[in-house]
Amino acid sequence: MRAGIGFTLAMAVVLTGAACSGDDRPAAQSEGAASPVASPSPTAPPEHPFTGRPVGSRRPVLAVKIENTHAGKPQIGLRSADVVYVEQVEGGLTRLMAIFSSKLPAQVGPVRSARISDLHILPMFGKPALAYSGVQTKMIPFVQKASLFDVSDSRAPGAYVRAPGRVAPYNLVGSPRKLLAKAPQASKAKDIGFVFSDEPPAGGTPQKTVNVRYPAARFAFTWSEAQKRWLVTQDGEKDMAAEGGQQGAPTIVVQWVKTDRSEFHDFTGSYTPLVHTVGKGTGVVLRDGQAYRVKWSRASEKEGTVYTMADGKPMPFARGQVWVVLASRKPVAP
Repeated sequence: MRAGIGFTLAMAVVLTGAACSGDDRPAAQSEGAASPVASPSPTAPPEHPFTGRPVGSRRPVLAVKIENTHAGKPQIGLRSADVVYVEQVEGGLTRLMAIFSSKLPAQVGPVRSARISDLHILPMFGKPALAYSGVQTKMIPFVQKASLFDVSDSRAPGAYVRAPGRVAPYNLVGSPRKLLAKAPQASKAKDIGFVFSDEPPAGGTPQKTVNVRYPAARFAFTWSEAQKRWLVTQDGEKDMAAEGGQQGAPTIVVQWVKTDRSEFHDFTGSYTPLVHTVGKGTGVVLRDGQAYRVKWSRASEKEGTVYTMADGKPMPFARGQVWVVLASRKPVAP
């Protein structure tokens, strides 16, 4: 719970004696005089539904597909994201979908193509803007019907540039402000099931490093007491940001999901995984150097994901960026 600000109001009341007829009774209060009123307690500012941090107003939501292999590192603007989803793609590799709303970086990238799993995650945000660099031809009708505003490089070319010093296709970079300008009706941030607290709940297990494996990628999340974040290492290398420092977040959600073969595949014939994020399952939430076993549930694509502890109470996240790592308990390459 957010720490409250406690204080005591001391109120001195002075009684003045009347000087007439020797009456020692207190003088009557003047008619119409106002009674003392205690000042109201300060009200905490509203919290952002994605980060739990104070926010003045809720802004539109932008989702961006970002490369997550060595060829695309270091990533640009990812540290400004509110939420980062890690999804399995073809060949057992991973790709990110970063959600921006509370703050926007000057640039974000490398922007890459979308996948069918994105279309099943995004409806919980309403109708956000989605920045990406194309999809398989067979998937185009699915994107057109999806709950999103298309701000891909083909729909909003003026919002993208090719970054010098990088090779294609890992050099496409977008401007979040220009992208959102092309989607003026994009949904604003709303509840997606996250709950936050300043202090960690009881029941956690102290943990220094947690490893998550995909068929062709491996992650390590290591707690930094100095930074109060879980720092990301991928495939044995520190995951550094283009802006400086290591990628990481105060909260990491390892959400165990079913992953199977979709009807789509890439040009090499590798099938695109379909990550199931609706239904129920288990997972692990990392915060404040501790690991918590949780259950997750999402009733429909339009609803957020609820994470609960063993006693059934909501699992509160630490305030700040949240990574949701969608993985199978046993790496599966469909």
